[in-house]
Amino acid sequence: MASSQPYELIVKNGRYFDGTGGPSAVRHLGIRGGKVVAVSNTALDESGCREVLDAAGKWVMPGFLDTHTHYDAELLASPGLKESVRHGVTTVTFGSCSIGMVCSEAEDCSDMFTRVESIPREHVLPLLRKAKRWDTPAGYVAHLESMPLGPNATAFLGHSDLRVSVMGLGRAVDRDQRPTEPELQRMEQVLEDGLDAGLLGLSTMTTKWDKLDGDRYRSASLPTTYARWSEYARLNKILRRRGKIHQGAPNIVTKVNTFLFLGASLGIFRKKLKTTLITLMDVKSDGLMHRVVGKLAHFCNRFLNADFRWQALPCPFEVYADGIDLVIFEEFGAGQAALHLQNEMERNRLMQDESYRRWFRRNYENRFGPRVWHRDFHDARIAACPDASLVGKSFGQVADERGIHPVDAFLDLVVEHGRKLRWHTTIGNYRPHRLKKIVQDKGAILSFSDAGAHIRNMAFYNFPLRMLKLVHDAEREGRPFMPLEKAVWRLTGELADWFDVDAGRLRLGDRADLVIVDPRGLDDALGAYAEAPIAEFDGLMRMVNRNDAAVSATVINGRIAWRDGAFAPDYGLVRGYGRFLRAGEHPAREVLETALEKAA
Repeated sequence: MASSQPYELIVKNGRYFDGTGGPSAVRHLGIRGGKVVAVSNTALDESGCREVLDAAGKWVMPGFLDTHTHYDAELLASPGLKESVRHGVTTVTFGSCSIGMVCSEAEDCSDMFTRVESIPREHVLPLLRKAKRWDTPAGYVAHLESMPLGPNATAFLGHSDLRVSVMGLGRAVDRDQRPTEPELQRMEQVLEDGLDAGLLGLSTMTTKWDKLDGDRYRSASLPTTYARWSEYARLNKILRRRGKIHQGAPNIVTKVNTFLFLGASLGIFRKKLKTTLITLMDVKSDGLMHRVVGKLAHFCNRFLNADFRWQALPCPFEVYADGIDLVIFEEFGAGQAALHLQNEMERNRLMQDESYRRWFRRNYENRFGPRVWHRDFHDARIAACPDASLVGKSFGQVADERGIHPVDAFLDLVVEHGRKLRWHTTIGNYRPHRLKKIVQDKGAILSFSDAGAHIRNMAFYNFPLRMLKLVHDAEREGRPFMPLEKAVWRLTGELADWFDVDAGRLRLGDRADLVIVDPRGLDDALGAYAEAPIAEFDGLMRMVNRNDAAVSATVINGRIAWRDGAFAPDYGLVRGYGRFLRAGEHPAREVLETALEKAA
């Protein structure tokens, strides 16, 4: 029997996608108590309804999931996480790439986080010292549940964070030290506790170019990179038994240990291990690799009983930098030497030294070693500079005009202008036909925005909208490559199912997390960048996306968080919008299954 209670929110006249990949159609949604309680092909009774959203000509779909962010620190200062929510994201994941804020002390967390994720230590460390009052997964979850979360939150336990909490930072980054048997047992117990608390699994990192900040162990690689595979295997055994996820990264430069991750995922004479790695990308430095590893993952999943997913972005991977502050320089020795120095005067002296410049040129000209950056200063353009005559030119052009090597042109300008020299280049996903293949890859999930990190280097907060644009443009051009319903599923239901969280669906009984997209706003503004201050970090400017015509409204737990270019006055200040989502808990699904059993 239908309830006589009025709806709290009605979303009417919109083209409705339920997140399953099934057919879309114009429907009217009734929401009450944070749940979808009506999906109708006829108009609903609006009597007594507090809010009505007319979505005529627009798309209504589940809120997007962003399953690879680094919002761990920003969340503590600004739990609304507005830069994602304004683009329709209603669920975010923390604790990626082995680093998090769960187990370790404040200074250790800061030193692991700030240089790797390019967020100034002077903002993160004081924040952690003030806010952090927990050192267990249960304590971390309790803290999240006490906060006025904007989007829903999920989290991994970071292996570097775990390792440091058990071994201490010094021993954890000493290649001659190995955890003792009691320490390994302690890691296993904390991981079990984290899974009991609802964490998604464990995150790791094996790329050596991710370095520590601070003065104590500066430029050591992340602690997880010092672990042997036997240590990973012990922790993987727990994840496999409990059906949880290993999120990681192969050595991005050499990529050889990808085979170890693939092997760990195989379910031959044992349970398969859900494994996801960064990243499936058509990089300029190697245009073949993404085709090989993508097919390899699909083969292992189909024929060898693996459960392996590459993370992929549905847009070009364009990065910006202020001077030499960009993570790509960590992949070779000369770049690491410059980034090791915190003092600008010391850096300048180094970069003016001729022996250093020869070293840098050798690294730059080495075309045979494995790498991520294409190392072509002719393909790196100046976006801003005190010398306005240089804006729009590549460093290669400047070098040609001055009759010098491109490396010398770059270093000369960095010495002269420091961080006021802003430039950009595209690392990968630069060929549209290859990008369309990547987003269709069955061995990939659409993830890896890195939201909340690299705040001066890149902005992919709106990557789900870029995916919709890619598919919608192809439809309008008469060259469709994917149904729009499937694109929505890839951004919502597929992710929710694979990560095993209560999100990504918009059916009767589901929690009312949804986004209303105006297809007229899926234009070139999606690929543009702007800058905005982070008020909680003393106005620090970061790269953002500003395409507010695309998302008419974002609704979280039945409450309108974002509407017509503005946030609700109490958003991010009161509880009741987002919540912590425990892996494996599906209240709506359980209620539906119970009802079906009774009906049978």
